[in-house]
Amino acid sequence: MDEASILQRGVESANLSRLLASVASQDAASLKSLYERTSAKLYGIALRLIGDEAEAQDLLQEVYVTVWRKASSFDAKRASAITWLATITRNRAIDRLRARRDPGENLDAARDIADDAPTSLDLLEREDDAVRLRLCLDELEDRARRMIRAAFFDGATYPELAERENVPLPTMKSWVRRGLIRLRGCLEQ
Repeated sequence: MDEASILQRGVESANLSRLLASVASQDAASLKSLYERTSAKLYGIALRLIGDEAEAQDLLQEVYVTVWRKASSFDAKRASAITWLATITRNRAIDRLRARRDPGENLDAARDIADDAPTSLDLLEREDDAVRLRLCLDELEDRARRMIRAAFFDGATYPELAERENVPLPTMKSWVRRGLIRLRGCLEQ
């Protein structure tokens, strides 16, 4: 992910936080704008968990009703707006999945059901890790930063990078390896 994308993501996160603050004041236009910016992502989460398009659409409507009622409980210091919205969506989906089960089903059977979806804490930790990664990448020299981003975020191969930079393949591998070593050192601090 390049610096412009990271900056854009931060701007979008701030915009979503502002929209949630407006929704908390019962501003319907802000809810509409929030829906337009986030519904595709939240629908994807709902569909992945529920597995049924119509039910995922119903769930998404419930999510935005909840957002309308509880936007004032959003705290940007605890999570980003999209993380907060994704958590609501995930929790609603899990509630629906639980409601599908046979009421007579033994609760002991629930221990055997794995929940592969990330928890709220996992989402927050990932966001923190992304910030740390971005800061550590920024500490690398420009060439190493560009090559690592191209290799790991854009999917460029070592031969493609070597050709792009007009250097031998072993040189490119060394540049990336040294950059990764410095990056790991920074992340381990």
